[in-house]
Amino acid sequence: MNTRDGIPGVFIIQGIMEQDHSIVYMGTPEFAVEPFKRLLEKHYKIAAVVTVADKPSGRGLKVHTSPIKEFALQHQIPVLQPLKLSDPAFIDELKQLNADLYIVVAFRKLPESVWKLPRLGCFNLHASLLPQYRGAAPINHAVINGEKTSGVTTFFLNDEIDTGKIIMQRELAIGPDETAGELHDRLMYLGAELVADTVDSIFSNTHTPVNQIDYSAELKKAPKIFRDDCKINFEQSASSIHNFIRGLSPYPGAFGVLSTSEGLKELKVLKSTLTGVQTFGEHGRIVIDHNKMMVACQDEYIELTIVQPAGKKAMSVSDFLRGLRGEISSFT
Repeated sequence: MNTRDGIPGVFIIQGIMEQDHSIVYMGTPEFAVEPFKRLLEKHYKIAAVVTVADKPSGRGLKVHTSPIKEFALQHQIPVLQPLKLSDPAFIDELKQLNADLYIVVAFRKLPESVWKLPRLGCFNLHASLLPQYRGAAPINHAVINGEKTSGVTTFFLNDEIDTGKIIMQRELAIGPDETAGELHDRLMYLGAELVADTVDSIFSNTHTPVNQIDYSAELKKAPKIFRDDCKINFEQSASSIHNFIRGLSPYPGAFGVLSTSEGLKELKVLKSTLTGVQTFGEHGRIVIDHNKMMVACQDEYIELTIVQPAGKKAMSVSDFLRGLRGEISSFT
């Protein structure tokens, strides 16, 4: 059934080119699944998937597997789950696979002993237009900073994080009210196409990697975000707060501390709207009007539209106000 088309290592199957090369794919979350799915659709040979070890989480500490592992097992692809990436036994397993190319999407930092193994190199998909937003949370920080554009980059790994030679990039516009979660999903699909195109170019030897230009003084970073980084400061401008809220939505979620007649209560804010209504001080003061909640910022009021009380699901502000016990006056 398979016939050669005059190209070494390439077969034609039902009109689709299938590469003779093999790939080891490394990833963990949902973001890594879509590029993996695209590679399978293009009939690339995946020798194995590498992901994190299964671990207990949630109520009852039920053991959960990563999204990429679940998808790999559905397609009968071997899964490796090393506790340490530098483990000699794991490295021996990789050597035995003898894969030509490694692909990393939303995974851990690889030791040199791993990323130097494949003869065609090891590339990573990063959710920003490198060299901007190097780090663990590029999508969140781009939205928080009010960027108008974002994108995805594939680059070859080296010994420094997110600094290797760029292979390809794709750009898209960020909507003025788009959340990090919404941008994440669009970049996931854009990244899937970019990964497939990058593999095509590497296997056909038509890629031309370029060094990242070093704008050290102008580079914006994207460090990991911790809980203490997520509290809203209502002394800032309304547009800055709006960007902050959407940049942390839906996860980990920006939050404020409500001053109520029953004491202080934490409230996550997942969506907001700029009102254009000017304020005169009293940062954090809450105005309730026709089931709407507006909060005074540095320059104008911001309307909160989707919130999540502690221990409850996300809800509209109107539903939150209907179920509210006691009175609220401000965010502290």
